[in-house]
Amino acid sequence: MTRFSILITAAAFAIALAPAAFAADETNVANGLTLSGHPLGMHGFDPVSMFKADAPILGDAEFTSAHEGVDYYFATTETKAAFDADPAAMLPQFGGFCAFGVFVGKKLDGDVRYADIVDGKLYLFVNKAIFDKYLEDKEAVIAGAYAKWPGIKATPVGDL
Repeated sequence: MTRFSILITAAAFAIALAPAAFAADETNVANGLTLSGHPLGMHGFDPVSMFKADAPILGDAEFTSAHEGVDYYFATTETKAAFDADPAAMLPQFGGFCAFGVFVGKKLDGDVRYADIVDGKLYLFVNKAIFDKYLEDKEAVIAGAYAKWPGIKATPVGDL
């Protein structure tokens, strides 16, 4: 193999991995990949169910949509269609990372059991203790997280 062909092969490999790296840095994804080769968002929970149900509903791989290199599972064809019509409106803020974590400059796992919807936007939190802390001053946490997010959005979790 010539040096040129090695360089081309390495470049092709790097390009193939780029979407996965983007997704892992900017979106909270589960370890491993779905059948399509994308990482799984929201730990397989149906994002639309966060707005439409009393409790989060686990999605099914039968109803999958990809958005920005991440797959999301849905419980029904109806919730998948609602997502497909406007994905940004259904996805959690800060890539699904804990909003309080972003507020303090970290990317912590967002857990659908600890969530809040404010002004039609979904925010996830890492655990009950952090969710309770957030409830003490929602507006400051949300505003602070939005201020901090652009500076950490593309930063790998391990570098924060």
